[in-house]
Amino acid sequence: MWTDIADLRAFYATPLGRIVRRLLVRRLRQLWPSLAGMRLLGVGFAAPFLGVFQGEAERVLAAMPAGQGGMHWPDGEPNLTVLTEEHALPFPDRSMDRLLLIHCLEGSAQLRPFMRECWRVLADGGRLTVIVTNRRGLWSRAENAPFAQGRPYSMGQITRLLRDNLFVPRHATTALFLPPVWWRLFRGWATTLEDAGTRWFPTFAGACIVEAEKQIYAAPFDGVPARAAAKAMVKTAGNGVTSITSSASQHE
Repeated sequence: MWTDIADLRAFYATPLGRIVRRLLVRRLRQLWPSLAGMRLLGVGFAAPFLGVFQGEAERVLAAMPAGQGGMHWPDGEPNLTVLTEEHALPFPDRSMDRLLLIHCLEGSAQLRPFMRECWRVLADGGRLTVIVTNRRGLWSRAENAPFAQGRPYSMGQITRLLRDNLFVPRHATTALFLPPVWWRLFRGWATTLEDAGTRWFPTFAGACIVEAEKQIYAAPFDGVPARAAAKAMVKTAGNGVTSITSSASQHE
């Protein structure tokens, strides 16, 4: 079950949501110190985490699943988001160097086709980073936060999911050790809590983060059109979000 776009936007506009964004971007920067000349695609609700890479990456785009809803991003600039079906990403084969999945796998009802699409659009040698709710953490029980929605994962479960879908995990870490409530002192102590939690209590993190590399010596996929998503019809919805429907799906 997807979390509605309105609820996601509302959470990240709160003081607690802004701290969550800062902590997760910090982890991403540790994995991706530079994306100079690369093409980055965020899938799910990745928009709050992509802006930091805009000044250096060759291209930064956001794909928002239809079940979640879409919005215009970045604010005040030409739209860089598309509204898409999870089983048919509207991008050519091997067109992205980095993929970021966040607020995504927890709500997807078509995990295998979706992961195959991620594999297809990722360039050879490209890397995918997944941020998912840790089923053992407090954030998976916090009704005031989007991390409590959908299907949480343990580190072992998300690692197996990636391996089963032709990705080789390279780095794994955790994040969100502060409790899922707002307290003014978190503004100054959040980073300290993160560092201490990562070192001493990784099992109880709010989020699991895994970076994986595309496995390029795999057998061809069965039953997935190789370039169905690349043949797309594009139209602009009333809210400024680009809606994309593959030509293959129109004839089903």
